[in-house]
This record gives sequence, structure tokens and C-alpha cells, in this order.
Amino acid sequence: MKKIMLVCSAGMSTSLLVTKMKKAADEQGMAIEIFACSESEAKAKYNDVDIILLGPQVRFLLSKIQKAVEAKGTPVAVIDSIDYGTMNGPKVLEKALKL
Repeated sequence: MKKIMLVCSAGMSTSLLVTKMKKAADEQGMAIEIFACSESEAKAKYNDVDIILLGPQVRFLLSKIQKAVEAKGTPVAVIDSIDYGTMNGPKVLEKALKL
């Protein structure tokens, strides 16, 4: 089962997006664990996930997190601002799975 972690400032603004991503995964019959956390909680979970997505408001963390997970090869990306703003769960899920 793939695990996708969404990171934002406090872990709250991504919770609705997580719900929509989970719904999209369920509708497609995918077994994927998706959760959100704050940037302060994220570091402890780097090794437990397969994909890391950053909310646009924490895009400044991209290179730092990429370096931290480089050895494991975990893909890290910033969620598109429009997809984030419109809470487009299916689109964010699709892009995440292509990483």
C-alpha cells in the first residue's frame, strides 16, 4: 500500500484535500494511505512514506526535504496552487502517482 504525506504549515489546511484524495482513490479501487501533517511533524515520518507533497505555502521546504529523503529516493513535489486552491483531490492524486 502506497503512503502519501501532505505537508502544510499546521496540517489543517490540507485535511480537506486529503479527504477528497481518499475519496478519489476509493472510487478507483486504489489502496492508498493519505494523511496530512504539519511541517514540524513531517520530519519524523519521512522514512515511513512513499510520496511527499507540500502545500504551496510551504514550498520553501522543497529542497530541504528532497535532501533529507535523497538516499531513500522518495519523490517530493509542491502541490499545484490552482489544484490546492480548488481542493481538486482527484487531480492531486493523479499527479502524485506519476511522481
